[in-house]
Amino acid sequence: MKEIDCRGMACPQPVVRTKQALYQTEESEVTVIVDNPSSSENVERFAKSQGCSVTLEKKGQDFYVHIKKAKSGDKEKIATRKEKVKTVVVYINSDLLGVGDEGLGSFLMKAFLNTLLDLEKKPDRLILINSGVRLASEGSKVLDTLRTLSEKGVEIVSCGTCLDFYKLREKMSVGSISNMYDIIQSMTEADCLIRP
Repeated sequence: MKEIDCRGMACPQPVVRTKQALYQTEESEVTVIVDNPSSSENVERFAKSQGCSVTLEKKGQDFYVHIKKAKSGDKEKIATRKEKVKTVVVYINSDLLGVGDEGLGSFLMKAFLNTLLDLEKKPDRLILINSGVRLASEGSKVLDTLRTLSEKGVEIVSCGTCLDFYKLREKMSVGSISNMYDIIQSMTEADCLIRP
């Protein structure tokens, strides 16, 4: 049985490490050690989404997530379900994720975009609207992440009206400028629309 120690790691790293372990090891069982309930729940949810069976064990302050890998037949069912999703569009209308503390919102947006990089199936298009256009502009803390997503084939588009409103048209550093018609068309034609 392989053990992955994810104590002290911030979200989404425990899930990313779990995914890597499940795909890179031949072991039929993997144990992931985390030090908080949120990470434990996230790892459990991910493992179950991959068709694995999960048992939890708490030792002191730590959580041991015991994962039994899916059988090949279960993996085929999951793969078939994933194949049904064709076009994935991510619609981001703010430079922050969620409502509340700005520092937390900025951290969560960075974590969200970094997690997109770790997905096997990347989105086809990333739409930035309203203050979301700040993410693709000079000085953005996530500019490197967006550039990497673009290099990996994710089309990144920013609303031209929004860029003008925030006076960022000349500072846009990744992707292309789009318009409301194009944005709405890609949203209505998407097989899966994600609005974080």
